[in-house]
Amino acid sequence: MVTLREKQIGALKQMLNLNQPQTKALAAEPVWKILIYDRCGQDIISPLISVKELRELGVTLHVQLHSDRDPIPDVPAVYFCLPTEENLGRIGQDLQNNLYEIYHLNFISPISRQRLEDLASAALQANCVTQIHKVFDQYLNFISLEDDMFILKHQSSDLISYYAINRGEIKDTEMENIMDTIVDSLFSVFATLGTVPIIRSPRGNAAEMVAEKLDKKLRENLRDTRNSLFLMDATQAGHFSFQRPLLIVLDRNVDMATPLHHTWTYQALAHDVLDLTLNRVVVEENIGRSPAGGARVKTRACDLDSRDKFWAQHKGSPFPLVAEAIQEELEQYRSSEDEVKKLKASMGIDNDSDAAFSMVSDNTAKLTSAVNSLPQLLDMKRLIDMHTTIATAILNAIKTRRLDTLFECEEKVMSKAALDRSIMELLTDPEAGTPEDKMRLFIIYYICTHSMSEADCDRYAAALQNAGCDLSPLTYIKRWKAYAKMAATPNQYVGGGTKTVSMFSKLVSQGSSFVMEGVKNLVVKKHNLPVTRIVDDLMEMKTSQETEDYRYFDPKQLKATGDSSQIPRNRTPFQEAIVFIVGGGNYIEYQNLVDYTKGKAGGTSSKRVIYGASTLNNAKQFLKQLSLLGQEIQ
Repeated sequence: MVTLREKQIGALKQMLNLNQPQTKALAAEPVWKILIYDRCGQDIISPLISVKELRELGVTLHVQLHSDRDPIPDVPAVYFCLPTEENLGRIGQDLQNNLYEIYHLNFISPISRQRLEDLASAALQANCVTQIHKVFDQYLNFISLEDDMFILKHQSSDLISYYAINRGEIKDTEMENIMDTIVDSLFSVFATLGTVPIIRSPRGNAAEMVAEKLDKKLRENLRDTRNSLFLMDATQAGHFSFQRPLLIVLDRNVDMATPLHHTWTYQALAHDVLDLTLNRVVVEENIGRSPAGGARVKTRACDLDSRDKFWAQHKGSPFPLVAEAIQEELEQYRSSEDEVKKLKASMGIDNDSDAAFSMVSDNTAKLTSAVNSLPQLLDMKRLIDMHTTIATAILNAIKTRRLDTLFECEEKVMSKAALDRSIMELLTDPEAGTPEDKMRLFIIYYICTHSMSEADCDRYAAALQNAGCDLSPLTYIKRWKAYAKMAATPNQYVGGGTKTVSMFSKLVSQGSSFVMEGVKNLVVKKHNLPVTRIVDDLMEMKTSQETEDYRYFDPKQLKATGDSSQIPRNRTPFQEAIVFIVGGGNYIEYQNLVDYTKGKAGGTSSKRVIYGASTLNNAKQFLKQLSLLGQEIQ
């Protein structure tokens, strides 16, 4: 199966090939061209295609649309941007100034008729209609971060954030605009996948609006048979299974504890502690001492994507396991390095004796293999160094903020287990985390506690205030809890929790570079978070209280009803689902879904779940949005 990410890369490469399909026998030399993109285009391309790959595709220069550019004659220019007034104005100027020889305009989402006409008249005025070779709608308005994960926006993601959707004074028109933006991007996702989903959503929130609008948009496109994006010829249809995917649109309000939860797996920690963005993380590392005696720090940007074998294998592992794995890789590397050294010695490269010549013949093979393995060794070394840097940075944060204790405590709260230290004790302990960490812990406790008296709540609030916390998020969460029908789902986080395993003998005995003393070796028990549970219910067609009144949309049905009477009676479970969170997602839920699909893999057929979200927030960013919402209430 081709994944969404691979399809998006394919579409981008075809676009850079001047919208010609790429032939198997590629020409010896690509057509040289320049690429001009806006911020949105940059966000889409950067996690998928590296600068080196752009070079190979013939892109000699890639620049921002809104930067000062010099005229470059004789080369085709490929534009990749949103069809906004501002961008089109700038393209008009470029035409006027006759910057390039040939223009290939690719719009990230479809350009409206009106704007296309404006563009045409700009081209007429500039007298360069013949130079515009192609205008394409690309339907690529989303960002693929993993094979099974996408987000809609990164730069300017505030426009569709949780805060933007849940603000008190939001006008209907603003809400409509946000929903249209989200639907436009979701439509791109399905146009890229080439399938029409069956849509399910809860009632009475933003998710329902998105589902309704998307259903309408898909419907209109299917009716318009002349240029529908989904009526493919039989050759293309062969790539898809006959069963359609299920799209589950959920609102962030389904589960407010997980986005604030402290976490224990590698990728989620990198996001929470080191602000992993668009698969890049920037780490500070010490490089010796400065003359004044302080530590000298330099920042280092690390790319983490599926090409990195170690990352692909361990991004979902608990942190202590990651530290152990890095250590093992390091030992493996050292032993390979020693082999090369031994070989040198055995060949007598150190001393020029005649004996060396007689040995050459049987050592040639050895030498060849050593030389061939050198690039791999160097690459391995680079990866080990990078992960050591990242893991050390995370480890320092775990120690200074007591993240292991907080994580363990929150897991116990969420799974209703007995606590070994009271919440109050942790809130008043100056060692346990930053004020933000304490606030996150308490909000999770507050959400998971069935009923808390005003007096209790005030006692905790006073403790939080003493610890230096901003109490605005709590104001909002109190109101949210009063509205949300949390009473309906009391045991939301059943089966969670952790168990502590004995400390890693390996790391302690061998004097590793990770000093793990005082960090608990926690293993997370397998359990499903609320989002995963809903996905499971809907994919398996289980009847559960939570999902029984979810709406059902099928854009291929002739008349739209959207109620659950439409559900076909022959309930075959779905093999493929896309779950989309309106109001922001996080790596904890993503990882939980990945684990869920792995657990299902043993059956007759494997299930595939893609996780999508309007934006990707770590707990710090999410808390800030809650704080803004809380300030509005006061």
